[in-house]
Amino acid sequence: MTGPGRRLTQQDIARMAGVSQTTVSLVLNKRGDAEVRIAPETRERVLRVIRETGYVADPAARRLADGRNRILGVFTYEAVFPAESGDFYHPFLVGIEECAEEIGCDLLLFTSARAASGARRQIFNEESRVRLADGCLLLGRTVDSDDLARLLSEGIPFVSVGRREDAGGPVPYVGADYRPAVSALVERAVALGHRRLAYVGAGTGGESRTDRLRGFREGVAAFGADGRHLPPEASLDDLVMAGVTAVFVEEYADCVALARAAGECGMEIPRDLSILTLGAFTRPVQVDTDFTGFRIPRREMGRRAVQLLAGVLESGGTPQELLPCELIAGGTLAPAPGM
Repeated sequence: MTGPGRRLTQQDIARMAGVSQTTVSLVLNKRGDAEVRIAPETRERVLRVIRETGYVADPAARRLADGRNRILGVFTYEAVFPAESGDFYHPFLVGIEECAEEIGCDLLLFTSARAASGARRQIFNEESRVRLADGCLLLGRTVDSDDLARLLSEGIPFVSVGRREDAGGPVPYVGADYRPAVSALVERAVALGHRRLAYVGAGTGGESRTDRLRGFREGVAAFGADGRHLPPEASLDDLVMAGVTAVFVEEYADCVALARAAGECGMEIPRDLSILTLGAFTRPVQVDTDFTGFRIPRREMGRRAVQLLAGVLESGGTPQELLPCELIAGGTLAPAPGM
């Protein structure tokens, strides 16, 4: 008999059923494969004792039994914690936390893995603790391809928040579907009479940038416009001299700066120049303009990343999903001058 108030253990159940503790553990974890044969009458005897005693398995013991800690790691290539509500990464983290709570997992934020130079974080170094978690979520505008290749080669479960190119094999990810979103904005501009368009931004240095530029070029080709790619440092004068009437700006902060420069020169937005933003701000900026553009589904991406990682832990696989961006009408796109 157990003493008053003492929690029943697997050992108690084993003694009452006349079996080993290992047998009780196998029954609780529903092991019945060819390698572990338990006689039906033995299994029923254990289950009957469990029902009669009202035994509830210790959650920690169950986690140890199935080899899971129910801890998901979050690795960020940029410093994102603590994050203010206006921070670019904040919605991702909100979505991750919400979904992790729903599925009963804790989060472990990795912050100590810096490269030897101290310039950039890396997942793997002599102090790496990535294996403490059951699996890992990766956040960052750019992700180290060597890290991705090693995660794949060592079979460490992970999901990237953001589309990633192959790294010695397909990379599991959930990303934003930028290409059709940018192309749809081009279509809207062309429908309003704009023919000379410009994309201002790097267009390289990460899949999110290359996807945006690709969407711009696809839209220009599909809808018969004259499109050109200008670097991030392109000035208002560059746009005016090129006869551009609608500009698509990769970085939100550059979008704000361009609008201010236009105002200082006596230009009216969008009467004289339409400005379209291709996402949310990634660096602090004071905004007083309602820009036309699209919304990145950041919170949804965080939630879906956790769901996909849970699926990888359960049954493996390499999920790859892109979530649609929501177009925002804003007030900075108008008919082309002279229309």
